[in-house]
Amino acid sequence: MLETVQIITLLQGVFLIIILWINKKKYQGPTLSLLILTIVSVIFFVVGNNQNGFFNEPRNLFFFDSSFFITFLLLFSKYYTSDAEKFKKKDFLYFIPNLCYFLVEGYENKFIIEGAFYIEFVELLTEITFLFYLVIIIYLSLKSIRQKWISFFIFPLLLIMGFSLVNQFFAWVGINNIDFFNNPKNVSYALIVIALLLYFITFKMIMAPAEMVHLSQQKKYKTSGLNNEMIIEYKKQLIDYMEIEKGYMENTLSLGTLSDKLNIPKQYISEILNMHLNTNFQDFVNGYRVEAFTKKMGQSEYENLTLEGIAYEVGFNSKSNFYTAFKKAKGLTPSEYRKSISSN
Repeated sequence: MLETVQIITLLQGVFLIIILWINKKKYQGPTLSLLILTIVSVIFFVVGNNQNGFFNEPRNLFFFDSSFFITFLLLFSKYYTSDAEKFKKKDFLYFIPNLCYFLVEGYENKFIIEGAFYIEFVELLTEITFLFYLVIIIYLSLKSIRQKWISFFIFPLLLIMGFSLVNQFFAWVGINNIDFFNNPKNVSYALIVIALLLYFITFKMIMAPAEMVHLSQQKKYKTSGLNNEMIIEYKKQLIDYMEIEKGYMENTLSLGTLSDKLNIPKQYISEILNMHLNTNFQDFVNGYRVEAFTKKMGQSEYENLTLEGIAYEVGFNSKSNFYTAFKKAKGLTPSEYRKSISSN
């Protein structure tokens, strides 16, 4: 059964990489590259895992460990939710735990050192770091409406890895281990979870590729007539209209009406919001509305209004839009936010 899962995962991974590579010009750089590297690291893990790899004899291929997969998936989630067009050099720092892990494993294998305290301690620290990476991935996926599906696969992986670390800690302090995690073959459960994630990525890429990898905004605006001076000026006009003139309070405000009011072509507004403010029109306007809402919640003149009443005051034109925008901006529903303010 496990061998079948491995073979299917391997074939799907190769298939996905080929499809992504053929269509690479259509997609945004960082997310495309990071998704491909995530898939490659999954393939390496499936092929070279010590307990469940394709090799008949254990070869201690520690560089095929799942830690690469976790790091690449974290970066993919980070860039997917930020819509960034370029990879930032500072994000290479996320690979420091991988480097530490590989150095320690290499040293341990070369000098055949087993059970040394300092070796075990460094390994434990790096494993805790990768556990924290999984927590961040879940947070980013839950925060993003389009990426919530990732959390359903990462959460079981988090539990497996977390219990494994607890078991390792028990061994250190002399407490009886959890038998389930003493069996090396149970790594296969993590492998199956990762394989299911890859299956779902394949399904999403076939059914809705734009939901997996962003279409390149740079290509979309390649023929734009905007220059640097216009960008600076139009950005100022957009922000001033929201912050000084409170334009967000118009509940009928649309991209077209904003274009007419500021005498800026609609395509220029879209380009500035997407490329230079890393947002879109709806999120840009609703962000100001949410902030205005939270300020009015604490003012005595609005005490007699319901949450929806205050929302209409700041420009929202429907209850559903208000709740969706607020949850997206604050990570809480308006009611939960009000309770947190009251308790504080």
